Amino acid sequence: MIRTGIVGATGYTALELILILLRHPDARITRLTSRSPESQSIADVHPCLRNRLDLDITSYDPDDFSENVDCAFCCLPHAASSAVVRELAGRGVRVIDFSADYRLNSLEDFTSVYQAEHADPNRLGKVPYGLPELFRPQIEAADVIANPGCFPTSAILPLAPLVREGLIRTSDIVIDSKTGVSGAGRTPKPAFHFPECNESVAAYGVGTHRHGPEIAQIIERWSGKPVECLFVPHLIPMTRGILSTIYVHPAENQTSDGIARFLADFYRNSPFVRCTDQLPQTANVSGTNFCDLAVRQVGNRVAIISVIDNLVKGASGAAVQNMNVAFGLPETVALR
Repeated sequence: MIRTGIVGATGYTALELILILLRHPDARITRLTSRSPESQSIADVHPCLRNRLDLDITSYDPDDFSENVDCAFCCLPHAASSAVVRELAGRGVRVIDFSADYRLNSLEDFTSVYQAEHADPNRLGKVPYGLPELFRPQIEAADVIANPGCFPTSAILPLAPLVREGLIRTSDIVIDSKTGVSGAGRTPKPAFHFPECNESVAAYGVGTHRHGPEIAQIIERWSGKPVECLFVPHLIPMTRGILSTIYVHPAENQTSDGIARFLADFYRNSPFVRCTDQLPQTANVSGTNFCDLAVRQVGNRVAIISVIDNLVKGASGAAVQNMNVAFGLPETVALR
């Protein structure tokens, strides 16, 4: 039985993670913590867990936590996570980190994108990126795993194999993504207040969003080829889900049909990537760990449509998938 603990258990991704772990036959939740100094019942924070999990959220104590946990899920904000990850990994706990603290290649990259200090810079560039579809061997042996960003998951899964195989041009890649409001987290923010975002679609972070460098770096890390990506996210008035429409130029003599066949073959043994002839919809992956992909020819470009649930495949489902791989279990356990 894998003893699991969550550092930062009050947010949306933590709730989704708890719901998955409660149905996991080989895992047990033993510790829940938050940055609040006062203990509180998990059911008081997430009422849907009443009579399902009898456990208090306590303040984080590294000695107590490491003595009672085999696998830690760190759900702290960016730049706040690395100090805790370093502490737990040094005590022999395997850590799956939800923040971006270990996704980028170097301290210079992290500082440039996040404008923050890093408490564990020696690990940067050495921590495996938590997409088992691409980095399974590294994840199996890792003590720290960088759980992917939600937008990057939707873009990297279709793009990385195509770039490495040389089926598309590596320049002028356009990633147009739409996300539900839960991607902004549980902390109230004016832009995500219901009267502000309802009946409205808005682009944000155009040319500056922190997931842009993550997408480009991870594709290059896996494929060995640098890419030029324009990433534009949009907020849409729904709770969960991401739809990314990715526009690429096919390589010479390549067609949308050939690209679609290649992706289907590449992911034939990946249980959570579904290549389909139908245009994907977020409703078809809601609450699941699936990424659905479809390919269409659009003039001299190819459009790839990719959908995921941002709270599952884009966060907590991916984390449990990583835990399963790291602990030698079938990666589908407890996931749907």
